[in-house]
Amino acid sequence: MSSLSSQAFAEARQMIPGGVNSPVRAFRGVGGEPFFVQRASGSKIWDLDGRELLDFVGTWGPAILGHAPKAVLDAVAEAAAKGVSFGIPNPYELEMARTILAWVPSIEKVRMVNSGTEATMSCLRLARGYTGRDKIVKFEGCYHGHADSLLVKAGSGALTHGQPDSAGVPAALAALTLTLPYNDLSALEAVFAREGREIAAVIVESIPANAGLYLPRPGYLERMRELCTKFGVVLIFDEVMTGFRLAKGGYQEICGLRPDLTALGKVIGGGLPVGAFGGRAEIMNCLSPDGPVYQAGTLSGNPLALAAGLAQLRELERLDAYRQLEERGAAFEERIRAALRRTGRDYCAQRIGSMFCLYFTPGPVWNLADAQRSDRTAFARFFHACLAGGVYLAPSQFEAGFLSLAHSEADLDLAAEVMERSLV
Repeated sequence: MSSLSSQAFAEARQMIPGGVNSPVRAFRGVGGEPFFVQRASGSKIWDLDGRELLDFVGTWGPAILGHAPKAVLDAVAEAAAKGVSFGIPNPYELEMARTILAWVPSIEKVRMVNSGTEATMSCLRLARGYTGRDKIVKFEGCYHGHADSLLVKAGSGALTHGQPDSAGVPAALAALTLTLPYNDLSALEAVFAREGREIAAVIVESIPANAGLYLPRPGYLERMRELCTKFGVVLIFDEVMTGFRLAKGGYQEICGLRPDLTALGKVIGGGLPVGAFGGRAEIMNCLSPDGPVYQAGTLSGNPLALAAGLAQLRELERLDAYRQLEERGAAFEERIRAALRRTGRDYCAQRIGSMFCLYFTPGPVWNLADAQRSDRTAFARFFHACLAGGVYLAPSQFEAGFLSLAHSEADLDLAAEVMERSLV
């Protein structure tokens, strides 16, 4: 007998391309069919058939407190009682702007949008308008949303499905996007030496987390900052994943660098659709209505989304969350490494804070080429074995996993036990 999720997916495929509203959800990277979630709470989700799963996807990052935290639900209910959308300024926008500026020192002015894609897309347009240049630099495996200029050797779902370059992206536009291998300092210096005065922006995931999870080599981002300053290039940190997850000020607080623009999303929405971008006032002042760079959005600054995000940020501050998440992440990493030792697997476990990835290849992994050495068939078997054991990991070798404050020691023990069984 087919499951309720299977029945729902069969119906969805008749009405929705691929049966999903975002490609990675289709499970094409691991085979099989996706399940449909009926509810979520804390560290767990339940599918349509009532199966309970320990969740390490966390709606791809926003659920840093866990699913359906009371503080966020209460804030949404209170905001909704006053109206769900206004299309005119509201107090939540002002409070969120104050909070972002206080937590992220590089941001002097900020604008709210509705998604991470909107945030990165707007950063690029703004950088081009500010500099009067057309070319941009991005890095292999870094995913910045599905705007045309950024779907060139991208990560996330584009990478999972083996099509890093999307159809529908004009060749002339793609030619303005210069793509480099991440962590290759000589390639970075060479492109600046050759075309530095024609480059409007360098956009980078400060911690690439859409091709699994790999970290910058010591000095790499520092040199990137130096080169951008020297050539008048706008440095954009995409902190949609890392912003407010790794630290109050995002990864830029940890590494001590100040980008010119920053893209934000996920955690600042508390699970509702939201994004933001901000940076140096001199650049942000080029935005309409003050400047010539146009950007707009009917639902930008939506009161429900910002109320949810503000409630989540307050809870993170109240709970001393980043210390707890680092401790939890370190403990989980050690459990995974112990499981690898016991099973004799020489796979590569990588982590920063509450973000992690298990690459099915010997490490270390520093870039996309390293990540692509992973045994995807073995990962697919592992994924389904974990799922059968009640542990839900990202359905792709090339995605990061996320811990939340709702994950207990017992949850981590169970997950490590299931993962160890699934490695055999």
